[in-house]
Parts: sequence; C-alpha cells; structure tokens
Amino acid sequence: MRLNSYLFRDDWFLAAPAKAVFAAVVDVAAYPQWWSDVRSVRKIDDDTAEMICQATLPYRLVVRMRRHEENEHAGRMAVHLDGDLRGSLSAQVLGHARGTTLLIHQDVEATKPLLRRLAPVARPVFRLNHALMMRRGLAGLRARLA
Repeated sequence: MRLNSYLFRDDWFLAAPAKAVFAAVVDVAAYPQWWSDVRSVRKIDDDTAEMICQATLPYRLVVRMRRHEENEHAGRMAVHLDGDLRGSLSAQVLGHARGTTLLIHQDVEATKPLLRRLAPVARPVFRLNHALMMRRGLAGLRARLA
C-alpha cells in the first residue's frame, strides 16, 4: 500500500430501523446538521455533491462525492470520491432485532499536497484524526435518529 493510500472500516450500531438509517445516510445535504466535522455540502447535480470537512487537525478537505449506487432494498450505497481525497466510499445497512448496523468502507488516496508531504511522519496522526471524525459522526447520527 502506498504511503498516501488509506483503507478505513467502521461498523456503527444504531438503535434505529434500517430504513431510517438508510434515509439519513443518503441525505448528504443534511450532514452538517448532525455531523460537526462536515462544515458544508453543496449540491452540484442530482448525483454529485461537494463536501467540506474539518475534523480535529487544522486543515480542511474538499471532496466531491458522485453517487455510484443507492439501493435501499439491498441496503447498499456507494460513492466515488475526487478532490483532496480520491477513491471510493461504500456502506451497507443491516437491520436486526436490536436496531441497525452500518458498515462503512473507505478506500482513498490523499491528493491534498499538505497531506502528501506530511504522510511520512504524520500518517498515524491522520488515521487518528479520521477515527475521531467518525466517532463524532456516529454520535451525531445516533442523536439525529433518537
């Protein structure tokens, strides 16, 4: 794996029905209402949005998300990413008796010059920054669905 490539896997448990989880996750425009690290979302067209994120570290990522799959019946969604991160993000919604599990998989390459330059020494810090962002995302989605 190249130094600027990252694989992330997050499993979120939500005490909410799968249908509600799916609806919240595909409503990208509403992310800034419940996910503090998502600073803004701008719709480009019916399948594309530009998202600006900033987690704990003092830099912002501008990422364009283009819908690749959105299948509510199967509980699957996926987007292609371009901008400061390039790659893919997919998610699977699995309903069960206690609620819903959301499986999130990201396979990205950092293209932002700052991230590329600092990766040799800061890669573990970047991974921690991502983990903190995802933790806040989970907390925000739980609160939204409560």
